[in-house]
Amino acid sequence: MGSGRLARYKRPLRYAMGLSYVLAGVLHFVAPTLYERAVPPGFPRPRTLVYLSGIAEVVLGVGVLFERTRRRSAWGLIALLVAVFPANVYLAVADDPDLEGVPEPLRDPPDAALWARLPLQAVLVAWAWWYTDRSPESD
Repeated sequence: MGSGRLARYKRPLRYAMGLSYVLAGVLHFVAPTLYERAVPPGFPRPRTLVYLSGIAEVVLGVGVLFERTRRRSAWGLIALLVAVFPANVYLAVADDPDLEGVPEPLRDPPDAALWARLPLQAVLVAWAWWYTDRSPESD
């Protein structure tokens, strides 16, 4: 994936990815209830999990921005995406997840959107994987 037409976008896309994770991580603290409702019922301490995943997104999002920490942060993002996958599955299969406290426009997402999140996780993993190579990026 390092050569070809897409290669020239590798660095700008890394910045877009990193900043997206930082923003998403900050939102875990701004609207924790929104994220807490996605935690499957059997998981302990949903609010703590939301905060921990928010911290991880911010730290890894910043880390992927710098060449020195890019690889480790990209691997961390892959691990994080795998770790939060059960929440996406829960939202897709739950008959009626408890979304009380979530803003009204987000309270009843279409089933297609909830199911679309599942393959999107694979796209996000592939995107992060792109930055796990050992070769330094060229401008």
